[in-house]
Amino acid sequence: MADQPPGRLLSILGLGFGLAGAVGGTIGAGILRTPGLVAAQLPTAPLLLAAWLVGGLYALLGAICIAELASSLPRAGGWYVYAERAFGRRAGFLVGWTDWLAHCIGLAWVATTVGEYGQALLPAPWRLLPFGAQALALGAIGLFTLIQLRGLRAGSASQELLSLVKAVAFLALVAACFLLPSQAQLGGGAVPPEPPIAPAWQHLTMPAVLALQAVITTYDGWASPVYFAEEFSEPERDLPRSLIGGVLAVTALYLLINLALLHVLPIAQLASSTLPAAAAGRALAGPLGGNLITAVALISLLGLINTVVMAAPRILYGLGRDGLVPDFAASVNDGGTPTVALLLTSTAAAGLVLAGSFERLLAMGALLYVSLPLAGIAALVALRRQEPELPRPFRCWGYPLTPLLVAAVSLAFLLGAVVHDWVDSLAALALVALGYAASRSKIPDPP
Repeated sequence: MADQPPGRLLSILGLGFGLAGAVGGTIGAGILRTPGLVAAQLPTAPLLLAAWLVGGLYALLGAICIAELASSLPRAGGWYVYAERAFGRRAGFLVGWTDWLAHCIGLAWVATTVGEYGQALLPAPWRLLPFGAQALALGAIGLFTLIQLRGLRAGSASQELLSLVKAVAFLALVAACFLLPSQAQLGGGAVPPEPPIAPAWQHLTMPAVLALQAVITTYDGWASPVYFAEEFSEPERDLPRSLIGGVLAVTALYLLINLALLHVLPIAQLASSTLPAAAAGRALAGPLGGNLITAVALISLLGLINTVVMAAPRILYGLGRDGLVPDFAASVNDGGTPTVALLLTSTAAAGLVLAGSFERLLAMGALLYVSLPLAGIAALVALRRQEPELPRPFRCWGYPLTPLLVAAVSLAFLLGAVVHDWVDSLAALALVALGYAASRSKIPDPP
């Protein structure tokens, strides 16, 4: 391929990066904790595994829907690209602003968690440093910012490496659980019988809803490849494969992890554990096993940081290129990295880390994340009607049933989040309204 001119995004990515981005953007430390939350609601192995299958199916249907948009409109920026094309510039700005804000909040939370896990692995005297976790969090953001400043090749290579290491670490955990003796064989006592399935299915309705909420949250990030759509050399082919293949890979790994945990832990212990993977590690290897699980969590979170540090600047880049924010946000270095957008993203996340406790912001960010797939599905349906002749290298399977199912689940989650936490929901809506107020005066829709 001929060299591309400097100051532009580079179209050099392929399927390998797309799969690494989907895996890296999805799998975090949540999978080490969520199986216990699910088992507490659905305390039988078949129901627990069914919940993870349903969550994977939801993510797969979402990937099938968005694959049509990504292959039809392979432009950097993520969800805002589709909203702007379907509903106009103001809608595009609102979706882009919401997406970038949610990414910054998520990045700060993940970096803070990395700091806490990293501090836990330090020798005893170092653990007592008052700002040790914050320093490690800022160091993680700074490290991956420097990697991205080197350019797309360095950023994509780091993503592929971290995703590979993450997958190997989790597969090693799975293998250890299956190859080493279970807790009962190690003399951990008799395994208590599993409670019977409730005779009335209505008794399972609320527990099933709560379990699926936890599961689907753990699948968040499956759409990560769309942020780099403009940088794929063959987006019409590789974007659908990355989205769908990434979801299938993550689903398979999640099922293996749950099967491995069920092999080592009685389901009653799994349901009562706040970090069941650590409990499994201790059952297999004593205190060292708990530290190893912490290290696996740290590895998984580092890959997630790299994904967010790469993806969020592409949102600002797209907004700047299209005149929705100041055009300096669209400046790109010779390596293909949106430098100003990257520095703005990292600075915002670092500021949130330094602010300390931001649980309320995290709750607001979660609500904003839930709303984004709804915007994508709405754009898919609108563009099918508005632009029937738009080239669609990949067409959504099962249309219109597939997007309707995804929209129904996403809307249910959004309404559930609003009802469960209306204070933070109102605060999140206030942030969106702030963006809308700015868009009214500065972003007129074209005639």
